Amino acid sequence: MRSVRVCSRTGCLEPAVATLTYAYSDSTAVVGPLATASEPHSYDLCEEHALRLTAPKGWEVVRHEGEFAAPEPSSDELTALAEAVREAGRHDRQAPPMPEPDAAAGGAGSSGGRRGHLRVLPGRS
Repeated sequence: MRSVRVCSRTGCLEPAVATLTYAYSDSTAVVGPLATASEPHSYDLCEEHALRLTAPKGWEVVRHEGEFAAPEPSSDELTALAEAVREAGRHDRQAPPMPEPDAAAGGAGSSGGRRGHLRVLPGRS
């Protein structure tokens, strides 16, 4: 018998119907259909928390539209995006090389806005 996954929010015991993943490089939180398996870098959410989720200033929330239900196989673009974010977050993948800052253009983040404080560093082999 398969056990029911519950919401990851502290104190919430409601059944999970959605999965939250983050794309840090894009400052995006993705709330999609419940993943088929629990992943270490994603969060299961009940319907109430999935619909009420907000993101920090400057971040975008991409949310599944419609009702959340038990996961079914789908080729939906949002499901594909959520799977891509999960895949990118796995530690067994090699991080892409970081572009060199262009000193003439004012370096990385020359748009004048503050860039995020998190960076992808290549793993040590």
